[in-house]
Amino acid sequence: MASLIKPPSIAKTAVAEVRHASLPIVALGVIIAILYFGRLFLVTAMTAVTIAFILEPFVAVLMRLRLPRSVASFVVCSLALLFLYVIGLGAYTQLTGLYGDLPKYGQRIADIVDGVQQKIQGLESDTVRMLVPTRQRLEEEERLRQAARKTRVSRTPPPAPVVPPPQNPAVPASAISDYISAHLNSFYHILLMISFIPFLVYFMLSWRDHINRSFLQLFQGEARGVAARSLEGIAEMVRGFVVGNFLLGFLMAIVSSSMFYFIQVPYPFLVGPLSGLLSLVPYIGLPLAMMPPLFAALGPNLVPTYVLVVVSVSLLHLIAMNLLYPKIVGSRVHLNPLVVTFSLMLWGFLWDAPGLLLAIPLTAGLKAVCDNVKELRPIGKFLGD
Repeated sequence: MASLIKPPSIAKTAVAEVRHASLPIVALGVIIAILYFGRLFLVTAMTAVTIAFILEPFVAVLMRLRLPRSVASFVVCSLALLFLYVIGLGAYTQLTGLYGDLPKYGQRIADIVDGVQQKIQGLESDTVRMLVPTRQRLEEEERLRQAARKTRVSRTPPPAPVVPPPQNPAVPASAISDYISAHLNSFYHILLMISFIPFLVYFMLSWRDHINRSFLQLFQGEARGVAARSLEGIAEMVRGFVVGNFLLGFLMAIVSSSMFYFIQVPYPFLVGPLSGLLSLVPYIGLPLAMMPPLFAALGPNLVPTYVLVVVSVSLLHLIAMNLLYPKIVGSRVHLNPLVVTFSLMLWGFLWDAPGLLLAIPLTAGLKAVCDNVKELRPIGKFLGD
């Protein structure tokens, strides 16, 4: 009788173990699906959080001057919008001049492409001459000439075929309207989410203390202390990364614009900030930082200008990444290079270009949580450097 009861109990145990093992996999799949399909909402929220971290030190300065947090947040947000407006106005001025010079840049690029193609064709011809023997090449050329001569003698011009008039299939208006409405709908959603960012930033700054207290009220006992330490660790790590990158990018934008102005690169106040900010992109920052000034240097098309651009951008990138970045940013974000690479791949796949920008602070925040939760500390050590 006991032997008849034992197999069902073993089967139940196996089913329970399989179910227990499959739950984390299912949960991970659900989380990835939420991150992917809800990327527009989540990217908007993460962008607002990032901007709030950047503006929080300025709010703290105004609060030391006896201003209430709500007033200080409003003043800082207003000044930030004014700053963005001035930058946008300057960028518009530079882009207007660049738009007028686009035909010249297009012709210069076409000349460069034609030169590269001619060099490639010449290299192929030289390779053929080196590899094919001279006598065999001459015989082949003579055979081709004879074949062409016979073809010209024997060929008579065929009568011109009667080509029926092309019949343009009527494209249903519904397909065109559906295509336009679909793209306008997505564009409208993006603009709608962007319009929420200033309000989200203001409320995150003005209600910061209330949000922290309300969040901690969700936990009880020892879990509340763990949540407080985790929240503090996330804030410290993400603030160090975001504010550090912002200050470093701002400094590099100013230095790059000044360098390009002195070496007479066209539109220095447009390509300078672009080059300085692109230089902060992990792994591929140096080639990305060279692209805007090299494109602008196509106008004068002088070899010394190209050389000065490459040398100056390389030196600035090396100094920033080896001296400034470790002191300003690297000392607060302890992630090993392998984890950084995988995080860039994962968040770039989920959220495209915004994912590449938010990958490191999101991973750093996850590490801060793992460091403060006892059961997750091995994961935090794996993520760390």
